[in-house]
Amino acid sequence: MTAAMAKVLMVRFPLFPGCCSTDHSARSRARSQPGQARLGSIRPNLVCVLACAALTAILTCRASGQEEASNYPNKPVRIMVGFGAGGGNDLIARIVAPKLAEKLGQPVVVENRPGAAGQLAVLYAQSQPADGHTLVIGATGQLAIATAIYPNLPFHPTRTLIPLSLLGSYRLAIAASTQHGIGSLRELVAFAKANPDKSNYPSSSPAFTIPAELFKLKTGIPGQAIPYKSTNEMMLSIAAGQTLFGFADPPIVIPLAQGGKIGVLAMTGPDRLPDLPNVPTVAQAGFEDIDIRLQWIGAFATAGTPVATVRKLERAMQQVMGDPGVRERLKAVAYTPDGRPGEEFRQLIEDDIKAYSDVTCPIGFATSHVSSSTELQE
Repeated sequence: MTAAMAKVLMVRFPLFPGCCSTDHSARSRARSQPGQARLGSIRPNLVCVLACAALTAILTCRASGQEEASNYPNKPVRIMVGFGAGGGNDLIARIVAPKLAEKLGQPVVVENRPGAAGQLAVLYAQSQPADGHTLVIGATGQLAIATAIYPNLPFHPTRTLIPLSLLGSYRLAIAASTQHGIGSLRELVAFAKANPDKSNYPSSSPAFTIPAELFKLKTGIPGQAIPYKSTNEMMLSIAAGQTLFGFADPPIVIPLAQGGKIGVLAMTGPDRLPDLPNVPTVAQAGFEDIDIRLQWIGAFATAGTPVATVRKLERAMQQVMGDPGVRERLKAVAYTPDGRPGEEFRQLIEDDIKAYSDVTCPIGFATSHVSSSTELQE
């Protein structure tokens, strides 16, 4: 034990003046007073030994954590995406990854692990060492909405995960098949009511299921969710006439709409999307009482990652999101670049969980229906 550590212990344990001391007078007095006095001298010494051991362990752990952070990253960093290639999460991950690799000085590899509405990727990341080498790109539906709906998830976006940065936000497009001559939301509602057997909708995440169910609740149309593993698969099912309509993020919808494969009937949010200037908002389409919250995609580490490593990742993410090239690429695929740091992002997630908890019961996502929900099926 060093002299500095001994000094700390002397301050911490003033009731035991003989603790960690080189003064032998206390020992001499103990020898001259057998029995109680000797037992009294043993107890402080025992406390001293235990305290020294505890302090040594703390200092060792801190030094180890600092050393790990200074060496981080010492191998390629992997980003887990819970949906198939070509979806919104995948697009953002692949825009961010090269610049993040540049900032960290190690390769950053994007891995798609689709299934269970994005949950498989989170569970896999949590099964890996919490050292910052396995990250998660997660979205509103996969994390905040799922947490609001399902009470027994094996993860939590602010407890078992550590928010690093809010990468981007986006609004949702309401798309429909072009095979039935549907050109507006009102026409969609009329067709769905007249053809209940054809009014199913695709979904790969609660981010799309909740708006669709809210739309059903407000308009009275029928329909069941058909599970898919990516937004791309969802929109292709609409284009093929396998499903009637659906909510999705714009990067996948816009090319198909411009190619005439699907029709975009409305956009959520307060104003029109510049890429689709002729498409009205939901309110402009005549449904003012349907309010869909803004969607987001962010970066996460897993709980237990050393604090210094988390800080290093946060700084790197800030630099990535401040890069003009990254921001322009996000805008080009209809995402609004953000870059909010971890603590602000965490608060947004908590607010979203509460907000979605307040609306899921009226929509019909009672906890008794969780086990049969299509969101938990691959």
